[in-house]
Amino acid sequence: MDVNMRELAARLTAAASAGARAAAAAARPTSPSRPRTRPRGLDEETCAATPAPSAAAAPPADVPMDADVWAALPDDLLLEVLARVPPFLLPRLRAVSRRWAAAVPRGPAFLAAHAAAPSHGPCVLAFARGGPAPAHCAALSLPLRARYRLPLAFLPAWDLWLVGSSGGLVCFSGFDASSVFRTIVCNPLTQAWRVLPEMHHNQQRQLVLAVDRKLRSFKVIATSDVYGETLPTEVYDSKADRWSVHQMMPAENLCSSKMAFCDSRLYLETLSPLGLMMYRVDAGKWEHIPAKFPRSLLDGYLVAGARKRLFLVGRIGLYSTLQSMRIWELDHGRTVWVEISRMPPKYFRALLRLSAERFECFGQDNLICFTSWNQGRGLLYDVDKKAWSWIAGCASQLCNTQFCFYEPRFDTSIY
Repeated sequence: MDVNMRELAARLTAAASAGARAAAAAARPTSPSRPRTRPRGLDEETCAATPAPSAAAAPPADVPMDADVWAALPDDLLLEVLARVPPFLLPRLRAVSRRWAAAVPRGPAFLAAHAAAPSHGPCVLAFARGGPAPAHCAALSLPLRARYRLPLAFLPAWDLWLVGSSGGLVCFSGFDASSVFRTIVCNPLTQAWRVLPEMHHNQQRQLVLAVDRKLRSFKVIATSDVYGETLPTEVYDSKADRWSVHQMMPAENLCSSKMAFCDSRLYLETLSPLGLMMYRVDAGKWEHIPAKFPRSLLDGYLVAGARKRLFLVGRIGLYSTLQSMRIWELDHGRTVWVEISRMPPKYFRALLRLSAERFECFGQDNLICFTSWNQGRGLLYDVDKKAWSWIAGCASQLCNTQFCFYEPRFDTSIY
């Protein structure tokens, strides 16, 4: 690289840093005297997902961006910059120039740069179904502290509900116009979608989506019937585009809806008897995990963490004054649940005002989020940082709103 290119790269780094700070600042709540620019394309709805940073943590002043630098950027450097822009803010960049519109966001060169760039970070996906309004999704970006609407008009107008999300893809299931059970996998950012073939036992099932970005494929695992009927486990492979039938779960176990996919294994909580089953996707077999659940557990959720970690989240206690929310981690070597954290009483009282009140729990990458019907916000716990915080935009007063973690990615296709 000659002197001019080194100078250009240095100026580009400063400009890219300023652009990233400007993008993040544009998504934060602003004072009335400083109007905020709204992104084009995706609709920004609600801000303040996390508490505003203190004055000491305020970003430095923006570095002036030289128009001549951006006009002379080689294509590869331009793509490196665009690939690091938060995905929800990319649509507004298409209006900058024809060159940018051609590069954002579907060009193969851009997708390759986007795949190698750092992740945007976690989002909370809220899916509202039923009612007078059509079903719609909204993504609450935790890094940007802003909420963006994800239009679903590209999907068939079926009676769908949210299954989950993995690697940038989102899975829905439901019934079509002929009351046939269907499964859909889509990328809300690119609006690419696929209706999966019918299962061999095509009934309403408990489903889990698992994306393998390295192999550029995904699997959908179907366990028992949602009404408790014992059916063979079926696995859909996107490479083969078909379902394969595997071992049936032991009949003596009554399944619950509490499942978590972790390290190529599906863990499922059973109700009768109360216990833990594990399904090895590679072997296609179920195994019983002899890990005794904590005593006086009122309700429990299985949550998959990063690096093979599996968590159990639930309430302990018989009376409202003695209840507490706790988090355990499965010690795979000793096959026991080890308590790692307790929800502070002030958060527990705010989350659940009544002892019998219902709550929901979901997690991803060592982040665990709690929602309840009486709260217009969610409670987030970072396992690594051991920190609790409230996040806005997780209102769950209506039973037809479903939540899960979601990572926005353009490079994750339907394969």
